[in-house]
Amino acid sequence: MQSRTCDSGPAGAGCAGRFSTELASAAVGARRRAVRDADRQTDTAHLLHTLLETDPEVRRALDGTGAGTVVRLLGYLVQRTIGYGLRWSGTAEDSGALPVLAAGRSPEWSPAAAAAMEGALARARARGAARAEGVDLLARLAGDDGCRAAEVLGRAGVDTGTLVARLDADADEPPSVMSEKGDSPVGG
Repeated sequence: MQSRTCDSGPAGAGCAGRFSTELASAAVGARRRAVRDADRQTDTAHLLHTLLETDPEVRRALDGTGAGTVVRLLGYLVQRTIGYGLRWSGTAEDSGALPVLAAGRSPEWSPAAAAAMEGALARARARGAARAEGVDLLARLAGDDGCRAAEVLGRAGVDTGTLVARLDADADEPPSVMSEKGDSPVGG
């Protein structure tokens, strides 16, 4: 599926410089994971899996949701990768919406994954950032109740509504270091 924002899909050449290093790495890793697993689409679960592996800010954001959350998430995602666990293993995220992958061709982005990547770009712009970060994508994944990543988050015990609200509140706070009195910014 072609992304409206970027000319070669969500992680294509048209997105160069619009994603943080970690987010770009996660997008490339998600595509690689889908190819390796012979999946029909690169979906939101692939994105969540590689985000957890590549982005320490995403892991920190999820650590605030409860003890062991990141480990539980990785456990669900690894089960899916090795062919058991969640009921949608080996299926397309939007079943019937896109044609079956032809042999030797790279999987397309699922509609939900493409929308999440574009949503991450929009979220970054809304907070005045030049590049989308992994937490921007995490917020979009968690905010889409119909995507696989949100299902995995829920199964791991993450309240996705609370996570999105916390990420949004963190995005609204201007970055500054407070003095010990807490009354004035120091530095930056």
